[in-house]
Amino acid sequence: MKNSAPFNWTGKTVLITGGTGTFGRAFAQHILQYEKIRALRILSRDELKQWEFARAATDERLRFMIGDVRELSRLLRAFAGVDVVIHAAALKQVPACEYNPFEAIKTNVVGAQNVIEAAIERGVERVLGLSTDKAANPVNLYGATKLCAEKLFVQGNAYVGESRTRFACVRYGNVVGSRGSVVPLVLEQRQSGRVTLTDRRMTRFWISAREAVDLVRRSVEAMRGGEVFVPKLPSIKVVDLIEATAPGCEIHEVGIRPGEKLHETLVTAEESRRARDGSDLFVIPPETPSDPATGWTDLPARSAEHPYASDTNDQWLAPAQIAALLPAALKDARHYEATSD
Repeated sequence: MKNSAPFNWTGKTVLITGGTGTFGRAFAQHILQYEKIRALRILSRDELKQWEFARAATDERLRFMIGDVRELSRLLRAFAGVDVVIHAAALKQVPACEYNPFEAIKTNVVGAQNVIEAAIERGVERVLGLSTDKAANPVNLYGATKLCAEKLFVQGNAYVGESRTRFACVRYGNVVGSRGSVVPLVLEQRQSGRVTLTDRRMTRFWISAREAVDLVRRSVEAMRGGEVFVPKLPSIKVVDLIEATAPGCEIHEVGIRPGEKLHETLVTAEESRRARDGSDLFVIPPETPSDPATGWTDLPARSAEHPYASDTNDQWLAPAQIAALLPAALKDARHYEATSD
């Protein structure tokens, strides 16, 4: 997967919205360690988490800014002189979004629009938005807001005019061991000898924090404008994940929660018809590309016209493989989880 114009991080100023979250910390540590960037700005709402992050960090290139993506004026100030924006700020807890729909829309939809407008105004070179499997055929408000955010980012490229700014998205599922995922809950419950599972048929894609960071870095480097990058990932049965996390515990099935999917979908059937195959990921080009390069015709078309979903995947992790991979995935998640936003 190559960009028509090679990208180099050296000398760049990078900003992460929601930068004190699990992903933000992980990406910050990676980019500071491996790339010669000029500065890294962390924008988030929680001053305590910023203080904890700053206390644990020693890199003089780090800058911390209090701000909310709901406020365009703050973004305009924060984006001045920035070359790359990673937009990771979101309200993402499904029950909370269902109960507070106006707040979810303000952050996830209006916030995305504000990021786009500020980036164009300030001439940011590349803006990558983090999306979710729940945006593909959404069944809850969180998924619907993230689908709207994706549409805004894709079409944002039509508003740039002569500006150098380009927008793209990356879409993946829950990171193994991250806050709000199944593993932390099971680790808490296993002390009682009894853990809960919503449905034994449930499947998910497997992606670690380290893999998510690498995907985002590569997507920034490869983006041309308007595409959605989707990683090719192995599937797991959630019951196998629970048994690997809490062996010997009784599993109590409680039923699917409102807004929850039985299986994850990363590429819909409709998207499959135009998706391109990038070996270890899929690229979903914009439906109406403004530039021939953004059609990704240099990559082969996806061979199938059915959804890319966790239950019909051709790659699966067996229980023994899950048990072998889980310790490293949890170690990464815990390392970055210290000050999640």
